[in-house]
Amino acid sequence: MDFLLKIFDFLLHIDVYLEQIIAQYGAWTLAILFVIVFMETGFVVTPFLPGDSLIFAAATFAARGSLNPWLIFILLAVAAVAGDTVNYWIGHRVGKRAYTGEVKWIKKEYMERTHVFFEKHGGKTIFLARFVPIIRTFAPFVAGVSQMSYGFFFRWNVIGGITWVATFTLLGYFFGNIDFVQKNFELVIIAIILISFIPAVVEGVKARKAIKSGIS
Repeated sequence: MDFLLKIFDFLLHIDVYLEQIIAQYGAWTLAILFVIVFMETGFVVTPFLPGDSLIFAAATFAARGSLNPWLIFILLAVAAVAGDTVNYWIGHRVGKRAYTGEVKWIKKEYMERTHVFFEKHGGKTIFLARFVPIIRTFAPFVAGVSQMSYGFFFRWNVIGGITWVATFTLLGYFFGNIDFVQKNFELVIIAIILISFIPAVVEGVKARKAIKSGIS
């Protein structure tokens, strides 16, 4: 519970923590950001790590001159694509055991939620999932489990990774330092998180309705 509270506190005050990291580590901050984004997208056990909000916050500091916006974009796009690639091959190795509950570190609920996304959007899920927390982490894993062609996966992976990082880098760089955003940064981060979850909630509700309709 303490760990979850610390993660929640980090998310809400990500600007404060990031400012401290920049002050302490300087240019090495980009390496830390790279590792966080890579881990969030690369391992199914770390869906709790911040992605959208972290990129947005980093870009706000880039607008102040504390970080280089081009390096943020390039390095984090590489981290996102590399993370999904690793996740795909982990899923490919685990195979169908991921759905049986046999693999203890895989949460079946998240697997099923992501599977619904795949049923709805097909291969485009790799792109769309970039903008949805948790599903972003599980989509490449499910693609690997389902033996999706790596060439097909890689194309959507690159397009999605670049678009995702570019979107939040631009948003943070051009809007992060607006006076209202600066004074209400916690609310903006909460809004980003909530808006990101909307597609997953909508698909989940649709899936439950479809199941109920099938039963009735």
